[in-house]
Amino acid sequence: MTADELKNTISLGEGISIEFKSTFSKSVIETIIAFSNAKGGNILVGVNNAGDILGVTLTDETIQKWINEVKQNTEPAILPDVEVVYINNKAVAILKVSEFPIKPVSYRDRFFIRKLNSNHKLSAAEITELRLESLNYSFDAYQIDKNLKDLDGEAIKSFQDKSSRSGRIQLTGNLEYDFTKLGLIQNNKLTRACELLFGDHHTNIHIGRFKSETTIIDDIMIRSPLILAVEEALIFIKKNIRLGFEIDGDGLQRTEHWQYPIPALREILLNAIVHRDYTNQTDVIIKIFDESIEITNPGKLMNGLTIEELYSDNYISRHRNKLLTEAFYLTGDIEKYGTGFKRLREWFSKYSELDFSVSDLSGFIQVNVFIADKIKNDPVNDPVNDPVNDPVNDRQLLILHLVAENKYITQKQLAERCSVSIKTIKRDILRLREQNKIKRIGSDKSGYWEVINYG
Repeated sequence: MTADELKNTISLGEGISIEFKSTFSKSVIETIIAFSNAKGGNILVGVNNAGDILGVTLTDETIQKWINEVKQNTEPAILPDVEVVYINNKAVAILKVSEFPIKPVSYRDRFFIRKLNSNHKLSAAEITELRLESLNYSFDAYQIDKNLKDLDGEAIKSFQDKSSRSGRIQLTGNLEYDFTKLGLIQNNKLTRACELLFGDHHTNIHIGRFKSETTIIDDIMIRSPLILAVEEALIFIKKNIRLGFEIDGDGLQRTEHWQYPIPALREILLNAIVHRDYTNQTDVIIKIFDESIEITNPGKLMNGLTIEELYSDNYISRHRNKLLTEAFYLTGDIEKYGTGFKRLREWFSKYSELDFSVSDLSGFIQVNVFIADKIKNDPVNDPVNDPVNDPVNDRQLLILHLVAENKYITQKQLAERCSVSIKTIKRDILRLREQNKIKRIGSDKSGYWEVINYG
């Protein structure tokens, strides 16, 4: 890396693959672990958090000492590449870390992973999931002590019929042979996926129709095999949302127009079922309000994936439950190529009054569908034309804090963290700029935010 390239890297700030460290310390090794368990990255030793080049003192033995310390305290042993670049006679050591193929890597029996611009300690469940993913294995492949006769015949027939219509596979009709070919039977035993798809699995989809946050006017608990549960859930949802009709110009053709695009709701529901964490016994929860729907499932985004990447389509599709994903792909219900969010936007583009947001909560993924700029859990719905000298509201204060933490934060990330639409964030930023509390430095694409005051 040249000095100019290093200067440019520093100017972009810390991120998912860049970390600044003033000196070599145990926090450097934690970051090496976090990068190894994610997509890799570079640690710039001799640069402080503000991006100032302090330089670092190096001797002939310094770098080898660092490498030995990393090697001795990581399991499996990690050996980063080190490059030294001088800027104005100040040495910056660049520790280059690659993604490790067999995860997770630990530092003194602790596990970290890189998310956005910081390191996060992994829970026991996340350690297990990362291990399974790195071995190309998944929880739904675990073998169980059940037989084919324990499965639901209607669910099996539905799977066979839908797979035949999709044209994605030609089944033989020999159930044991077909399920073995699909991996639903392994070593002559049914898998957890087989039980989930066709059996009594003791996991639920709990749907409620709410008149307010605390008033439930209808609800249902669906415990059916997953192949059948999707349609059962959609039937209940349709019963509790509005249906209108559109008449063509000649007055001859009447077309149904649901309150929400049904294909989009189906996609969100399928994502909640296929990608949920089945080691967590919490139900998939669907809340239907007058003007919004909220769908929550246990689980986190897979290793390294961020909300920002989902919105931008700039991500590689990852599957927590590989066998479930394959089954619903064969029936034609889903694709496997990470195109789900692109299709969601296409469906919602025909409903200009609607918007949707995705939140990565603590152990849960939540999708909200709502009237644009009117999400139900928006903490403040201020009039657009409020005087600009009004004090900031709670959400705007949160925006100021988030920008202070990460000056490169995007509007999509702000919308995610504040649980509001991007339109609301744009309105808040405009108001904060008018009140001289925040300003933009540089271009929209490569610039950053600066907080002027919190008053």
